[in-house]
Amino acid sequence: MTRWLDEDEQQTWRRFLAATQLINEALDRQLQREANMPHAYYVILVRLSETPGRAMRMTELAAQAQCSQSRLSHAVARLEERGWVRRERAASDRRGNLAVLTDEGYAALASAAPGHAEEVRRALFDVLKPEQVRELDEICSAIVSAADGNTLER
Repeated sequence: MTRWLDEDEQQTWRRFLAATQLINEALDRQLQREANMPHAYYVILVRLSETPGRAMRMTELAAQAQCSQSRLSHAVARLEERGWVRRERAASDRRGNLAVLTDEGYAALASAAPGHAEEVRRALFDVLKPEQVRELDEICSAIVSAADGNTLER
């Protein structure tokens, strides 16, 4: 039996979709304008910058960037063209591929980060009260925990 959304849930769902789309579009516009990169590329660079040796297996990077292997491969190819990332064979088994953040890529990320942080603040945190930020964190944590437990796949 289908569990339809009631009127309040439908309204909340649509506002959630609108809010996340508006934030994502604002972040993408800002990064395109100021750093000449889409938000998806920024996420990849951040993930690599936070990893020891600034290198990560492509499969793990796809999972952390929440994108498909083919989409990641395409993005890494574009990042390689810019000199921001390079691919290497994994030393441990020589079958896997690593994405490695170059010094040029790290510099591009460091240059883009201040504007990105300001846009995140403007688009999300500046419009919320401190207690709303805490509530949003709890809500997001619950959603991520449910997804990690595969409960969203039912």
